[in-house]
Amino acid sequence: MGVSGRRSQEVYDVVGIGFGPSNMSLAIALEEHGSSAAQDPVTSHFFERQPAFGWHRNMLLPSTTMQISFLKDLVTFRNPLSRFSFVSYLHASHRLAQFVNNADFVPTRQEFHQYLEWAAAGLRDRVTYGTEVVSIRPVTEPGAATAGLLELEVRDGDGTSRVVTARNVAISTGLVPRLPEGVTADDRIWHSSEFLSRFKAQDPQDLKSVAVVGAGQSAAEIARFLHDALPHAEVSAVIPSYGYSVADDTPFVNQLFDPGAVDEYYFGTERARDAFWRYHRNTNYSVVDSDVIRALYQRSYDEQVLGTQRLHFRNLTRVEEVRRVGDGARVVLRSLLDDRTQELAVDALVFATGYDGLDPARLLGEDFDRHFERDAAGRHRVERDYRLVSAAELTCGVYVQGGTEHSHGLSSSLLSNIAVRSGEIADSIVLRRTERELNHAPAATKEPSAA
Repeated sequence: MGVSGRRSQEVYDVVGIGFGPSNMSLAIALEEHGSSAAQDPVTSHFFERQPAFGWHRNMLLPSTTMQISFLKDLVTFRNPLSRFSFVSYLHASHRLAQFVNNADFVPTRQEFHQYLEWAAAGLRDRVTYGTEVVSIRPVTEPGAATAGLLELEVRDGDGTSRVVTARNVAISTGLVPRLPEGVTADDRIWHSSEFLSRFKAQDPQDLKSVAVVGAGQSAAEIARFLHDALPHAEVSAVIPSYGYSVADDTPFVNQLFDPGAVDEYYFGTERARDAFWRYHRNTNYSVVDSDVIRALYQRSYDEQVLGTQRLHFRNLTRVEEVRRVGDGARVVLRSLLDDRTQELAVDALVFATGYDGLDPARLLGEDFDRHFERDAAGRHRVERDYRLVSAAELTCGVYVQGGTEHSHGLSSSLLSNIAVRSGEIADSIVLRRTERELNHAPAATKEPSAA
């Protein structure tokens, strides 16, 4: 594509890759910036690989709740007056009074997903679904007109590709499901990210023995669901710790998820950062809400009273080997208590073993990624505004929403800080655009210096 062809094509101020909650929140923040500068709005567009909006659909289990307040929605901590708030959604759904009467600070996961769908519908002109950005590269053609531009190769659902041009990109492609080394998902071996669709594809009567591997919230919720949905089945919870650990959601500890805590972490000493992780991992990692723990323990105790135990907690146990056999799998478990192994035959095996973080290198490619600095551990260095630290000659911006726990702390990729984080990215994009325009304005039109 020549320069003349690019000039006839729109150059977006920012293109968002992925349209989950993080980039939805960014789209709203950019729109609300535009409402105060209607004569020169920030231009943006977002590309989402899924054919329609969806967020963790396979974990919308009955009676599951969010782990955050309804006020930690897409916008409220940044702009309580936004038309995209959870309260606005309740009002539009004619359920505001009923929600208040319910006197619960935490919505169900199903209702929060409906809220996100409602917000996504209000942004439909900003996003193209069923498309995937497969690469990002800087424009290398000579001339000032192309300085600081990025080309994004976008692949549509029919396999055709096109190029989109932007001054900035915001990468929010989500997390990648993690399975133990050597384990491959199939119709009987599942990761929690695909749980409901895999479960619904089975005849429940064929699932007489099932196992769930993991110690976190998803693992506990799936174990509870399977125990209730399969009253004829043996359900094993394979837990690497000595039972489930409770999530600490008490008020002082919850301050870790306040927007101000990001500054404390980002600008803190290495000793302070280490303390954040050492003392407070139990706010979010491999922990379970107390009501879910109590519900599972009560089920187990009731079975002991009745003498019909079918819910089994295999504590301090790890999966050593998985083999497909016929219509099921055989799992070799090793106890950390006595180092003995046990083989378990199951009709379905669920790994709630978490996710790997976002890595922008895949999209940037080896040649372009070399322009971005990394720390001693090989991780991308990230500015406070969530922009990758780049070589001096690059004026384009690559922002990341995720994969910044090492630089911004525990809440860097969580819903708790989503509204403020997206607002900071939007502020950065607007500020840098203003600076660029001032630097390129004719001398006569620039503001005189204050002498």
